[in-house]
Amino acid sequence: MTEAPSIADRDTISKRESGVTEESPMRLRMEALIKEKQREIVAALQELDPANKFRTDTWSRPAGGGGTSCVQQDGNVFEKAGVNTSIVYGTLPRPAIQKMRVNHKAIDPDVDSLEFFAAGLSLVLHPQNPNAPTVHLNYRYFETMDGDGKCNAWWFGGGTDLTPTYLYDEDAIHFHKSIKDTCDKHDRGYYPRFKQWCDTYFYIPHRQESRGIGGIFFDDLDDQEKDQEQLFAFVKDCLSSFLPGYLPIVTRRKDMPFGEREKQWQQLRRGRYVEFNLVNDRGTSFGLNTPSARVESILMSLPLTARWVYMHEAEKGSREERILGVLKKPIDWI
Repeated sequence: MTEAPSIADRDTISKRESGVTEESPMRLRMEALIKEKQREIVAALQELDPANKFRTDTWSRPAGGGGTSCVQQDGNVFEKAGVNTSIVYGTLPRPAIQKMRVNHKAIDPDVDSLEFFAAGLSLVLHPQNPNAPTVHLNYRYFETMDGDGKCNAWWFGGGTDLTPTYLYDEDAIHFHKSIKDTCDKHDRGYYPRFKQWCDTYFYIPHRQESRGIGGIFFDDLDDQEKDQEQLFAFVKDCLSSFLPGYLPIVTRRKDMPFGEREKQWQQLRRGRYVEFNLVNDRGTSFGLNTPSARVESILMSLPLTARWVYMHEAEKGSREERILGVLKKPIDWI
């Protein structure tokens, strides 16, 4: 007996024969969106440093899906820049189903396994110049399906946040205003709510400080929040607002003069970035524990270099002490 095609196989056939339209399942529309935005973002970043080309790796998963990793290392602007898309088809075991039902009651509690789909775009940019901030972005979509590929539960998640080595108020204000303007187009309650969520999530408990100066973060947004089309439009606008929110900052900071002191401080702050990502970040943990995980893509977020110095203390009244103060106690930038 011929084995029935998988949901991933049927989606591949549908894309090949009919393309992706507004009538397509949301999983295919989200996949198309993140691939489009990946191309746009990589092209814009490449223009900042034409001589150092992004390496592009496309990979596939045995159970369906795959992704594309675009990475630039040791460039003139970025020490390491990664822009990844990931498409995952798989099966959730019963323990995972029970855990997800806490936030998503539409999931059937009586099944032993459930098909799922996840799609996301993630990027992390670590500049060479200590005056230019690191930035992170991730927007994703998750759905569970029955055996015929019909969606029975879905949600969106994501956000973007800025991690400066040295604090420039005008950069922080520009970044947060860009995000707030986008949020306000959809719901004026989004920015304050998602900023607070971001400040809470990107916190390093063992250091008692934040990873950076925040942005927005949200998860599990489903039909209890707004309808699927409204949330898709919100995520789409968030992705479109990234380049206008970050490129002006890195453009005005990338060629500023700096010395060994600034570079050493940058390396110490990158150590904190590593600590959060490997110890506290749920996304990294989920990725590494996913069967057939592509570890190189998951750990793309880590900087090329970092440093840990025993019992280091910032000098009183210094720029280093100022950024530490903000990381210990997040502030409202707008």
